[in-house]
Amino acid sequence: MRLRIGRRHPKDDRPEPPAGTPGLAVELRGVRRQYGRGAGAVHALAGVDLALARGTFTAVMGPSGSGKSTFLQCAAGLDRPTSGSVCLGGTEITGMKEDELTELRRSRLGFVFQAFNLLPSLTVEQNVLLPMRLAGQRRDRHLAGDVLARVGLADKARRRPGELSGGQQQRVAVARALVTGPDVVFADEPTGALDTTTAAEILGLLRHAVDTLGATVVMVTHDPAAAAWADRVLFLADGSFADSLERAGAERIAARMAALAARTSPAGAMAGAAA
Repeated sequence: MRLRIGRRHPKDDRPEPPAGTPGLAVELRGVRRQYGRGAGAVHALAGVDLALARGTFTAVMGPSGSGKSTFLQCAAGLDRPTSGSVCLGGTEITGMKEDELTELRRSRLGFVFQAFNLLPSLTVEQNVLLPMRLAGQRRDRHLAGDVLARVGLADKARRRPGELSGGQQQRVAVARALVTGPDVVFADEPTGALDTTTAAEILGLLRHAVDTLGATVVMVTHDPAAAAWADRVLFLADGSFADSLERAGAERIAARMAALAARTSPAGAMAGAAA
């Protein structure tokens, strides 16, 4: 299933673009990820094709074991596919050396994790500027202040993460992800540790980054309410994309997830075979 996402009017019937197509933030072509060999091999990704335009918000959902985490890791250059290719911001990353991948992740990608992943010994400002420091770039305190103001933490720059609430810590993580103006922000269950109200605030920040800053966000989530903030929801099943929804509400997303889970469960598969 070839999936292409445009900013406003996606067209799935366009011809497959060459590697590094301008205007695309993420391209996966025939990406497979296999763990182990022989009869015990696990095919976490079974030939994924995907093209996401810049300035879009995409949510990825699927039943447990569908390949969501592996997809995110391969798309973000955190894991190497067994076969196929990945392009980020027009750059082919599949054959990159590890030090090149590390540099790309620091300078051109942003990450938001469920566990925040802030360094407790650093101030909020220092955490936000950490990607620039690791990439050897000049640490711009004015830029840090601007990004912190965007996430509502202009007065917290000198605090340590331990002095902040969970929601505030995730706001810092969002600011850190945006500070370098990355090609793509990858979010892995960014609201999993937050209450409903705080989760909505974080998702609103990601949505705002897409709509006003032109950011590209790819978010893995199990929560239909979180996925409803996205332009499009992609559903993984057995290592490949099985379905998608555009601008859908939480109830519709939840219903589609339930149908997909039933279809891919052993009991659902047996029922389908019997039918």
